[in-house]
Amino acid sequence: IMNAFGLIQIALTLSCTTIISSLQCNHLPLQQRKMIENSLRLLDKMGKKFPQQCLREKMYFRFPTQVLQPRQKETVGVAIEEIFQHIFYIFSKNLTLAAWDQTALDEFQNGLYLQIEQLEACVIKKHTHYCWSKEASRLKLKKYFQKIDCFLKDKQHDLCSWEISRAEMRRCLQLIDKVTRKL
Repeated sequence: IMNAFGLIQIALTLSCTTIISSLQCNHLPLQQRKMIENSLRLLDKMGKKFPQQCLREKMYFRFPTQVLQPRQKETVGVAIEEIFQHIFYIFSKNLTLAAWDQTALDEFQNGLYLQIEQLEACVIKKHTHYCWSKEASRLKLKKYFQKIDCFLKDKQHDLCSWEISRAEMRRCLQLIDKVTRKL
């Protein structure tokens, strides 16, 4: 009798977890919009106004917007999750010369991490992780972020390279925001 009762408890717990996570996935676009708004606010809070001395070093990285234009909502979710992973990676190393507000930076990183976790849970559950809009899109994203990473390395992660990268990440998040509002 005890074993059967234990199994029933486990089954109930699992079904409740599934219901809760599917509810979270249904509200994902709304949650993402709030998280992106917060991320944009934190990006602004991290640093001051764009430094004048960095204007002549401006760099254009050309975000591959087509990765956010597939027909399926799930595919867009996979692309967004990948973008957040790249942003998280870039903003988690060699930040000593960035001279940013550490609290805002920590909150920004934590927010990104939370978004990645939520997206992973929803995306993997729908099994679209493996076939998202061809490998070409994934490679375009990787190339885009490698360009930013190389730019930072070439400039030895100096203040201007970080400020230019921060401005680029802001543009990137604004594009994602625009897409999630349409979903």
